[in-house]
Amino acid sequence: QVQLVESGGGLVRPGGSLRLSCTASRNILSLYAMGWYRQTPEKVRELVATLALLNSGPVTNYPHSMNTRFTISADHAKNTVYLQMDNLTPAHATVYFCNTNTATIAWGQGTQVSVSP
Repeated sequence: QVQLVESGGGLVRPGGSLRLSCTASRNILSLYAMGWYRQTPEKVRELVATLALLNSGPVTNYPHSMNTRFTISADHAKNTVYLQMDNLTPAHATVYFCNTNTATIAWGQGTQVSVSP
């Protein structure tokens, strides 16, 4: 069973940046499109960024209008997906998770992002 471990969260001031990491216990990035999710106050996980590796190259998508400050990328050699988060606001504060873009793998523990002056 594949395990996902998220890291990189923390406390930043408004306008600050964080880079989240998600490492899979084995190579899945070449098999699945991957995504980052944010948890809403109702504990629902919303997709905020996806990365698919197509024959023509990587394709990214940011489904949520809040996520114009996000950049998803991956290092296949490290089985790791990243989420660069820039110019953060308090609205971005929550727990972030990674998974496939259809959430087919058991969830990891997530990583907490806090934004406060």
